[in-house]
Amino acid sequence: MANVLTKYLPPMAVEPAFNLIKTYGVHLKIVNERKTRHGDYRKMPDGTLQITVNANLNPYRFLITLIHEIAHLKAFQEFGFQIKPHGKEWKRTFTLLMLPFINPNIFPQELLPYLARHFKNPKASSDTDAQLAIKLKSYDPPTDKNYIFEIPTGSIFKIYNGKVFKKGLQRVKRYECVEIATGKVYLFQPNAEVEFIKN
Repeated sequence: MANVLTKYLPPMAVEPAFNLIKTYGVHLKIVNERKTRHGDYRKMPDGTLQITVNANLNPYRFLITLIHEIAHLKAFQEFGFQIKPHGKEWKRTFTLLMLPFINPNIFPQELLPYLARHFKNPKASSDTDAQLAIKLKSYDPPTDKNYIFEIPTGSIFKIYNGKVFKKGLQRVKRYECVEIATGKVYLFQPNAEVEFIKN
């Protein structure tokens, strides 16, 4: 397993991450990309504890996702299955597990302030922390997609499932956009990746 992890994690994170996997008896499965999630944790019918992480994530996002899911497992073991999946027990556990990794031997210097801020109160997904998500995305291979905050108000854009929208105004943090086919209004995070069609 440690050999497999070298393909997906920053080099200095491999050994401590592997130790966590062994400590908590995790069956780690690296899977094809899923658009709706980076990873998940579940207890299988036979009692094994399975974590899945998407294979296409860059090493820094892969590490954050892996520790996010191990934190679910540890929080449920320590506090019981009645806790909220992303409640205070999970937040505390996730932060404690991540702290040893948040250093310049593992993450690029420019990411460290964003990680430090994020882990004061981690969100259910690092994607909902727009600033951190944009910084993490800069380590992905280039694509032909735009962030929604980059395209002009009134632009037409398409998302991964083919639905087409018109970009509206920003409401506090998120953008109000109208689905062309139905007229329904949806809210988009500024770091949502979209395919720009036209102004």
